[in-house]
Amino acid sequence: MIRLPSTAKPFIFCALSVLCVPSFVRAQAAPPVLVVETSKGTFEIETYPNEAPKTVAHVVDLVKRGFYDGQRVHRALPAFVVQWGDPRSRDTALSGEWGLGAAASSGSAIGAAEISRKRTHTMGAVAMAHAGIPAQADSQIFVTLADRPDLNGKYAVFGRVVTGEDVPARLERGDLIRRMYLKE
Repeated sequence: MIRLPSTAKPFIFCALSVLCVPSFVRAQAAPPVLVVETSKGTFEIETYPNEAPKTVAHVVDLVKRGFYDGQRVHRALPAFVVQWGDPRSRDTALSGEWGLGAAASSGSAIGAAEISRKRTHTMGAVAMAHAGIPAQADSQIFVTLADRPDLNGKYAVFGRVVTGEDVPARLERGDLIRRMYLKE
């Protein structure tokens, strides 16, 4: 049997307690960061998987599948929002229909209205658009270009722009979303 001095016992206890902590507690994964490359520049979106787990998972899945690549901005209202996420926006001949109707989505609604009082529509907030029923939000994403408290409680905010904050305000209807991908 090995006898340790009493002064060593607290150090050994600390070392063992760190080793015994489950890995998910020791190394919490950073929230996914989405990179949006547009014809007017690039910006990054930090996501909120703790407040909107289904929304973040849904958007991340669409990003991984390349769903947003090659789409165009279909709504751009200065000092309000810029919005994309309609697959038909790849075809400029359909510009009169962009953003409208069931075909303006991936076809797979999130199924949950993850609206949080903690995450509000401040400038740079990123949220999911919908046609009146928050749980039926699907693929259309918008970025608020100013503080918009009038939108609070109506749309799920799932992230915020953290770099390239000036880019969304420069986007206009028809500008290209070259690609979206996850930051490594």
